[in-house]
Amino acid sequence: MKFLYSLLLIGLLCVRSFAQTGIAVPQMSNCDNLVNNFLTQFNIPGATFAMAKNGKLVYMRGFGEANLAGTENTQPYHMFRIASVSKPITAIAIMKLVQEGKLNLSDKVFGTGGRLASHPYLSTVVYSDVRINDITIQHLLEHTAGWNRDTDCVPFPNPPYTWSITHCDPIGFPLYVTQTLGETNPVREEVLIRFLMEKGLTFTPGTQYAYSNIGYLVLGEIIASVSGKSYEDYLKEDILAPLGIYDMYIGKNLLADKREREAEYYGNGYLAPSIYNTGQNVPWEYGGWNLEAMDAHGGWIATARDLVRLLVAVDGFNTKPDILNTASINTMTTPSTTNANYAKGWTVNSANNWWHTGALDGTASIWVRSSGGYTWAVILNKRIIDNTSNSFWSGLDNLPWNCIGQTTTWPTHDLFDFPSQNSSDFVFASQSTTSLQVSWTNGNGSKRVLVAREEGRVNAFPLDGEDYTANAAFGQGDNLGNGNFIVYNGDGNSVILTGLTEGKKYHFRLFDYNQSTTSGNHALYQLALSAQDSATTATNTSLEDLASLGIRFYPNPMSEKVHISLPSIQICSHIELHNMQGQLVRRVEVSDMEQDIFTGDLPAQIYLLSFFGEDGYLGSERLLKR
Repeated sequence: MKFLYSLLLIGLLCVRSFAQTGIAVPQMSNCDNLVNNFLTQFNIPGATFAMAKNGKLVYMRGFGEANLAGTENTQPYHMFRIASVSKPITAIAIMKLVQEGKLNLSDKVFGTGGRLASHPYLSTVVYSDVRINDITIQHLLEHTAGWNRDTDCVPFPNPPYTWSITHCDPIGFPLYVTQTLGETNPVREEVLIRFLMEKGLTFTPGTQYAYSNIGYLVLGEIIASVSGKSYEDYLKEDILAPLGIYDMYIGKNLLADKREREAEYYGNGYLAPSIYNTGQNVPWEYGGWNLEAMDAHGGWIATARDLVRLLVAVDGFNTKPDILNTASINTMTTPSTTNANYAKGWTVNSANNWWHTGALDGTASIWVRSSGGYTWAVILNKRIIDNTSNSFWSGLDNLPWNCIGQTTTWPTHDLFDFPSQNSSDFVFASQSTTSLQVSWTNGNGSKRVLVAREEGRVNAFPLDGEDYTANAAFGQGDNLGNGNFIVYNGDGNSVILTGLTEGKKYHFRLFDYNQSTTSGNHALYQLALSAQDSATTATNTSLEDLASLGIRFYPNPMSEKVHISLPSIQICSHIELHNMQGQLVRRVEVSDMEQDIFTGDLPAQIYLLSFFGEDGYLGSERLLKR
């Protein structure tokens, strides 16, 4: 792939109109046009595109359709499969471990003293090619470990596949692998590695370049072994979370298991035997491939924004702090001796640009760090494999460069200025049969919105750049769609909701946001890890109703404690005491029929004593503390 600096315009005649979402950037409207023209030319349903300049996120847009039904617009918050863009993510993790002294690039991987010598599965593999013992971490990063996927290593016939397999990349024939090795389905990462270990190497490690998906699976096993965590957990907890990145996960195989806010993928109509060995033929993009076993080489899903945020943290520029030092970045991006255009997880060129592309049925992606201070990610929910595929990839490559070339005035805002921590810990206190106090612990956003929905989980999201009007009377605030109403918008930690229906269950979700001059006064919401909970409004429960359940408590007024007597420990799971500001001051898990809640250290005022069973709220009564 060549990166071109020329201004290549892609078809100015648009025959299809694509929805455009996200914060509009007037200075970059030509970029919107370029994306629309590209999607039209190649009939791509949906895309997300994010770009940073000098460490600031200046552009973050969604285009087209996010679901197969064509009823959901792609938003910047949608996560997409990124395929082989996963490889440089794995490389970043390896370089972080090297920087911390936990690995060396020269470390051997297999055999006695190798990094996987104690691996519970791979250490038991019997292989005859002793050159495997010479493979190092650097060989794996640079695709020089000795496995050449372009060789033919599968004899025909190769059941259950009905076509001849002319390559040696076991991700493409997982059922043949499990059948040959007597393993269970769906295939696991280490089983794919075993298959190639038993086949042996095509060349001596370090002597040739041959792109290898399985080599990166081995790197994933090394990361897990060294960190003591799963590959995914190490990346999420030690690399991504410290950067405020939470919208990145290893994806799932099936449409039914997709993540909330994940896009859906348009294949090219080809079927393959299900990786679950059901005997059915299924689309490659949903069960033909085992995406979950591609983790370190092709399994990630991500938003374009979070990809760019990660890249800004390893770009070598001094605009925002990097998680890798200069020496580590230079090592990571220095070409190997066998391929002047591939380093360690990155394609590179003499202009000091680094990038990687990704492709699977249903997705295509590109991730770029340019020497001019620009970083970007473009992700699509379809790839082109016909005779226009070369033009497709060239157009995808050129699209952001043309965007840069056609932008003469750049915005000064930074759309990375979103909170890293959402509010949490809901507390509910009934005020009446139609009103409810909702309290929470604030996150680190300057403000937050509370979304409520009756009799169903909150399933709509605030949009970046949008300002919402809240109303504590349920149903009177802005509706995000599907009955998801904004009931609070502010910097506090409590609201009393009214207009509720007696005995109904209401679901709640909190989203922190920032809105400042840094963000260009755009509201930027944190959607990941948003607190969710539900509460059932009271029926006409009174002291007499609680007594009818056999629940008794005394004294009232109280001083040092309140004693609670229950007819059985099954009737009540826990008891809560709130002040009238909605703050939880005591919570007791029921373990005995006789319970004391000590109150001697609490201020003298009115409190609300609430009882909860396994099926929800039982009732409340006010107590006076003297």
